[in-house]
Amino acid sequence: MIPNREILTHIAAEPFQPFRISTASGRTFEVRHPEFVQVGRSTMTVYSSSDNNPDSPQRWEKVSLMLIESIAPLEPVKPSTPETGVEE
Repeated sequence: MIPNREILTHIAAEPFQPFRISTASGRTFEVRHPEFVQVGRSTMTVYSSSDNNPDSPQRWEKVSLMLIESIAPLEPVKPSTPETGVEE
């Protein structure tokens, strides 16, 4: 089980980093935007978008927080160079 405050930390991160949630049953949920997930005390609602319009949610699923096993970033964060501050 991942506590709801840990999921909320990922959602509120600045800048937001898309992440994947994995459950005990092997299902995964990709959170690509902070507004596509709502976290409660014991459940989380994840909204999904279609490939045609990734900015608009099309469906949702409610997931028990007791079933969440892990959270991982979707894309690795690239470090910036100290001289330019630009990502490599």
